Amino acid sequence: MPFLVVIIVLSLSFYIYYKVKYVRSSLPMERKTLSGKSSIALGLFVGLFGVNQLFLYHSTTTYIVAALFIIVGALSIWAGFKSYRFYLPYAIKEMEEVEKQG
Repeated sequence: MPFLVVIIVLSLSFYIYYKVKYVRSSLPMERKTLSGKSSIALGLFVGLFGVNQLFLYHSTTTYIVAALFIIVGALSIWAGFKSYRFYLPYAIKEMEEVEKQG
């Protein structure tokens, strides 16, 4: 499935992008939101990798491993979304304080 491969590569690219941005950031709440976004991207990568394996190989082992990848990816997406949603208001407040200070 070429479509899945494109999305897998994009999600891995976003994961790397957010991790680099995380390392370069000095604001703690911004780092937490970036960590949440990177967790979502990594979860999407792992989950879609598992879905892609279902189309490529047809064995019992593949189904078990793909199911584990999909579950781990979904849990990572869920945890990242919860983290991002929790820390976003604090990051906005932090950015407003930084802008006020000049």
